[in-house]
Amino acid sequence: MFTPNARRLGMVSALGTALLSVVYGVVLVVGVLSLESPRQPIGDPWFTMLEILILLLMPLIVALMASVHAWAAARDKVFSGLAIVFACLLTGITCGVHFVILTVGRQPAFTGTTWMPLLLSFQWPSVAYALDILAWDGFFALSVLFAAPVFSGSRLTAAIRALLVASGVLSLGGLSGVIVGDMRLRNIGVIGYVGVFPIVALLLAILFHRTPTGEA
Repeated sequence: MFTPNARRLGMVSALGTALLSVVYGVVLVVGVLSLESPRQPIGDPWFTMLEILILLLMPLIVALMASVHAWAAARDKVFSGLAIVFACLLTGITCGVHFVILTVGRQPAFTGTTWMPLLLSFQWPSVAYALDILAWDGFFALSVLFAAPVFSGSRLTAAIRALLVASGVLSLGGLSGVIVGDMRLRNIGVIGYVGVFPIVALLLAILFHRTPTGEA
């Protein structure tokens, strides 16, 4: 049974994910356009806004995948369960990375060191950047790809399934930047989770709204 509580959680998390993702995309574009050179990192206030938006977004994505699991038919819950697991891995890693960079990474004890960019920066190569790539181009991709088989049977669910696959494949494509050492190729992955996934979230909100509920 898709309970009323699951329906409400699904709609709120889906709409919240779509809204925050769109705001993140707008701030990202504005931050990039503010740069004098494409090789420069995004500066404040845009960088801080992006970090905060990610920290706010991640619990919503976990809640959204939990709602997908509640909505899924019993035969498909093995897939939606794995989608939750990978969403949790994504959230744990990326929240840890961005919170540390937002707080510790700004302390004089770190900013005054020569090795700080190799540890806590989004300039390749760095430990923080590698972990964030693993989270988004790896675990996010696996989460949405495992969620995709849950959806079938109508035009709306077919569209959700196709867009989930597209989002996952594009996200995996971002790993090509690591393989060839060109971080510009990471933009392929950005299209997957910043461009395509908000559309998925919006369609999920519509699907949850249309789904009848019942108490288990």
